[in-house]
Amino acid sequence: MRMKLNDIGIEYEVYGPRTGLPIVFIHGFPFNQTMWKQQVEALKGEYYVITYDVRGHGKSDIGDGHYTIELFVDDFIKLLDYLKVQSAVIVGLSMGGYIALRSFERHPERFRALILCDTRSEVDNNDGKIKRANQIKAIKSNGMKDFIESFVPAVLFEKTLKSNERLVNSVREMIEETSPLAAAGTLLALAARTDTTHSLFNINIPTLILVGKYDSITPPSTAHAMKSKIPDAELHVIPEAGHLSNLENPQEFNKHLLAFLKKLSPR
Repeated sequence: MRMKLNDIGIEYEVYGPRTGLPIVFIHGFPFNQTMWKQQVEALKGEYYVITYDVRGHGKSDIGDGHYTIELFVDDFIKLLDYLKVQSAVIVGLSMGGYIALRSFERHPERFRALILCDTRSEVDNNDGKIKRANQIKAIKSNGMKDFIESFVPAVLFEKTLKSNERLVNSVREMIEETSPLAAAGTLLALAARTDTTHSLFNINIPTLILVGKYDSITPPSTAHAMKSKIPDAELHVIPEAGHLSNLENPQEFNKHLLAFLKKLSPR
């Protein structure tokens, strides 16, 4: 399905009964909504599940490639408005978590609950900003090939890389579908994002934090730091998983996801 914004088209999908509790999934960089397939299958029988491709990713239009997290938040809120979803459970992984946290700062009334996966509230330090700048330079010079070769081993657990060829290939294919213009623009947006750490103390809705045990990008220590600031947050470390915990260990991920959703009181 497709929603037209002011300048571009955003690709989205909906599943399950429209009377169910809305669950909106926001994917990470540089992936697309297909990364949530196993979560959709687990939830669509009971919940109203919404996935979408962030601007510049998947089948959504690229636009001019001049991105900010603020723009991604604008797109997300317009999607909720378009689908007439007043409030929802928002699930964000990595970049999706950045979008979710900034969206909560701007529009807390649109959140029924929050699920933060393999993400952080802090901005990049100087080394992180320089790393993203070098990635942009490499993409502009050589396209996505060199970026993929260094990025895939960084986001997947070593055991996954060695024993799950199908998943590794799927991750590579998602990245290959992302255009160099969109990848460079998103990297710039990630480097320039605002710090949302101060607002964690204001999160007054049920919150679940999930993180891969071997996530080297947003490690469990980062997840524990977020938990310490969010009142009554729940945290689970996903074994046998790196930065893409929902893909690397979907059984364990979905177990905690479903248990958390079951505890939400209906409205």
